[in-house]
Amino acid sequence: MTPEDTSWQRWYRIEPEAGFTPGIGRLVQMLAYARMTTEHAVQGLSVEELDAVPPGFTNSIGMLLAHVAATDRIYQFLSFEGRDPITEDTPAYRPFVGAMTFGEQGDRVQGRTLDELLGQLREVRAATLAELRTRDDAWLTSLLPGDAMGFANQHWAWFHVMEDEVSHRGQIRLLRKAIEAGKAEAPTPS
Repeated sequence: MTPEDTSWQRWYRIEPEAGFTPGIGRLVQMLAYARMTTEHAVQGLSVEELDAVPPGFTNSIGMLLAHVAATDRIYQFLSFEGRDPITEDTPAYRPFVGAMTFGEQGDRVQGRTLDELLGQLREVRAATLAELRTRDDAWLTSLLPGDAMGFANQHWAWFHVMEDEVSHRGQIRLLRKAIEAGKAEAPTPS
């Protein structure tokens, strides 16, 4: 970044994103900012680092990244389709079950590269953005369809997706520091 390059400043303004209604466009900007900071927090991590679970922690960074993608996906079902893939047997959701439950109801996420995990995040988010482009601000204030969460509105649902990512990004940063501290404390091979 050069002193003349001010493109980074756009991240410090929440404004309607082109291609969306104003309210949805602002929400999309917030989702994008959260994702940008998550991607920055994991930059350069190896598979070993993504799979590491330091003492005192229960999840790996890779597991948390997969969970963020799964959360986005589950809210696609809830918000856009009015279906709850957790209570329904939804085949399209099965690949996300392990990540959504942090491995409690499926395989733990291991052995995946950063490119694979970021690719999954981007693929799921692209589907979310495609759906949001077809909606308007009146939809944003409408209640989620179906029985799953008929008391929450669409805006809350997508705010929650962002909130969940930001929360797990904080965990990712703590995990990364613990992993780096563990490497510094490890004895040097002779």
